[in-house]
Parts: sequence; C-alpha cells; structure tokens
Amino acid sequence: MSAISVDNVWKEYGDQIVLENVSIEVESRSFIALVGPSGCGKSTFLRMLLGQERPTRGTILLDGQPLPSEPGRDRGVVFQKYSVFPHLTALGNVLVGKELTGSRITGKLFGAARKAAVEEARAMIVDVGLSGAEQKYPAQLSGGMQQRLALAQALLMRPKVLLLDEPFGALDPGIRTEIHQLMKRLWHETPMTVVMVTHDMREAFTLATRVIAFERRRDRPEEKLRYGATITSDIPIWPPRRAGVVATS
Repeated sequence: MSAISVDNVWKEYGDQIVLENVSIEVESRSFIALVGPSGCGKSTFLRMLLGQERPTRGTILLDGQPLPSEPGRDRGVVFQKYSVFPHLTALGNVLVGKELTGSRITGKLFGAARKAAVEEARAMIVDVGLSGAEQKYPAQLSGGMQQRLALAQALLMRPKVLLLDEPFGALDPGIRTEIHQLMKRLWHETPMTVVMVTHDMREAFTLATRVIAFERRRDRPEEKLRYGATITSDIPIWPPRRAGVVATS
C-alpha cells in the first residue's frame, strides 16, 4: 500500500510563509499532478514528501504512519536535472542503490547477492527501453535516454511513492511523448503512488488521476511574506484512471 495523508500542513522559513493549511488524502496507487504558478510551493511540498524538508506544522502520514524524517528507499525521486552518476555506466547507475543499501560499509555486493542485483538491474534497464545501453556512460546517452535511466535508478528500489519534480520539462516534444507512454506503463505495472510537479497542463491531464492546483489566494507584494499558497482546486480526471486498468478506447 502507498496511501498518503496530509493534514493541516504549513511550511515557513522565518517570517515567510510558503504553504498554509494544506490537507489532502491520496489513495494508494494514485497518480497526482501538482500544478500552479512558479514559486507557489509545489516543489517545497514534494521535498516534504521526500523527507528533505519538515513541515512547520501539521502531519504527513504514509500508510497511516508518520513519514520518516529523512529520505528512504520507500520514496524514490526523479528531478528535471538527471540524477545520474557520470562516472558510472548505465548498469552501474541502476545498480548503485542496491549496492549502497545492501552493503553500507563497502558499498559493494558480492557473490550471489551481486548476481541477483545485476540481473534485476538488467531487467529494469530493458523495462525502460534501454536494452543494449548497459555499458554506456551518461554522456553517451541522449536526454531522453538519461531520463529513462533516472527512472530505472529510482524504480529498482521498489519505492512505495515515486516523486517527480518536472522530470520531463527539458525534453523535446517527441521524446516527451515517448516518456509519457513509458511512465503510464510503469505506473500500471508497478505498485506505487506517483506525485508529479509539472508546469505543463497537458502533461498533467495526460498522466494523472487527479490534478491538484496550488495558489496564493493573497499575492500582492506586501502580502507574500505573511500568506502562503494552499490547494485551491482538486480535479479528478474523468473517466477515472486506475492503476492496472488500461483504457481500451
């Protein structure tokens, strides 16, 4: 399961209020798109779900339990800037999470454990459409291929929640369409909840089960410090999309 419950969350930095009174219930295996103007706190909200930031007030629960205070393997993340290691091959990049969590002292796996991890990593590389690129370095891959690699890197850890921070915004339109199709397939096939920040409304309505709009209700310059953004719209997609149920039309 991967349900998220956010109750009366505020985020403040000193005198500046970024988010105020944010409450939302996210069903397990939903695909939520967060939209809104630049600077309205969408990425801050995503960082709180990841564990990089803590709410000033309010609670965030994952499957009924308080969200851990630090990022963990239950939450994967993909940023717009590809989070891959330039000195590692594609296979090495996908494998690195398993190695670091499997052996915190050496950061390496050996014997049967390494063999199993390598097989799993190779299968994930195939799943994201990078078959044949296992021994290539990121500099040898196109932008779309690097983003596929970043997805494989995150998904190999089998996160309950996948967080996407404008991950497809820098891609050419044709490549973005391919990645959208890949993302749909991975969401249908993988038991996870997805929360994505995007400025592209078409992308939001193409991928999501719900589109959540953040906005500052008071946005005059003299009010920006004392009033934060909150959820102003919660739009369910119709007809409803459900993970594992592929539309036939």
